[in-house]
Amino acid sequence: MSMAIRLPAEWEEQDGILLAWPHEASDWAPLLPEVRRVYVELINAITRFEAVLLAAPAPDEARSWLQQAGAPLERVRIIPAATDDTWTRDCGPVTVMVNNQPVLLDFGFNGWGLKFPAQHDNQLTRCLKAQAALKPRVNTIGLILEGGSIESDGNGTILTTSQCLLSPNRNPQLDQDELTGALQSLLGARLVHWLEHGHLAGDDTDAHIDTLARLCPNDTIVYAACDTPDDEHYQPLKRMEQELGALRTLTGQPYRLLPLPWPRPCHDGDGRRLPATYANFLVINGAVLVPTYGQPTDNGALAMIGLAFPGREIIGINCLPLLEQHGSLHCITMQLPRGVLP
Repeated sequence: MSMAIRLPAEWEEQDGILLAWPHEASDWAPLLPEVRRVYVELINAITRFEAVLLAAPAPDEARSWLQQAGAPLERVRIIPAATDDTWTRDCGPVTVMVNNQPVLLDFGFNGWGLKFPAQHDNQLTRCLKAQAALKPRVNTIGLILEGGSIESDGNGTILTTSQCLLSPNRNPQLDQDELTGALQSLLGARLVHWLEHGHLAGDDTDAHIDTLARLCPNDTIVYAACDTPDDEHYQPLKRMEQELGALRTLTGQPYRLLPLPWPRPCHDGDGRRLPATYANFLVINGAVLVPTYGQPTDNGALAMIGLAFPGREIIGINCLPLLEQHGSLHCITMQLPRGVLP
């Protein structure tokens, strides 16, 4: 009997969100208080709608910090787990529905193509499962794949980038056709859109799709659009925009395209550009959490994402500190669909 496999869309019903607590041994050490305040704001927003599963190397310390900050601990389950860092989007479980039942896929995580240590993060899903924090069975997959590199509409369409999935330090033994076949067999993909253009300066992920373009309900794509001709991103994102305009749905229709505002450049203390993007939003039950950066363009981004998700509350989260480690809101979260939490 053949199995019906489907990768749910992010806007489908969820049990909760997986986070990993920032700790002293992570790259967050120089700005730990600022980043933890972002996490508290995020946890406060998520727990209005659903639960939080929090992996922490020192659970008591994390609980104490959250308690002092006034976080609703009754909606947070803290699990002891060693982590290298906090990017659960890329090392956490990818949930597929197999014959309408959730199954957790534990893909290999090698620090975005061998750039950073990942020995603990690569074991996070199995660690959580061993402590009964996750209910479905876990299938360990012999493929390097990060959650931020794929977008799903829940109906068999996957959006991704060639720069990331074809990186020579991820799955060098596979070409594009073979990787398409893997997405079909593992995620139930019926249509895979490969974007050839688009990147963000300061991005360590090799152009994760969740920093560039996001699939939304009703055949809509929200995407990063640069309207500043002298910006280094202008031409690559224009070419990406043209690619998106040429895409067609499974039924042969063009997508509704919604361009996001382009934030002013953000730089670290050494003058290096940081990958600020409004595309890195998180959809939860009844709401969308959108990264903001203290810029005039923040309100426009909230409004545009509101057009893509009518009926949901649109909530801005100040993510400026997260840019210091080259990520944003979606990167530090992983949704856990209905049926994943015990």
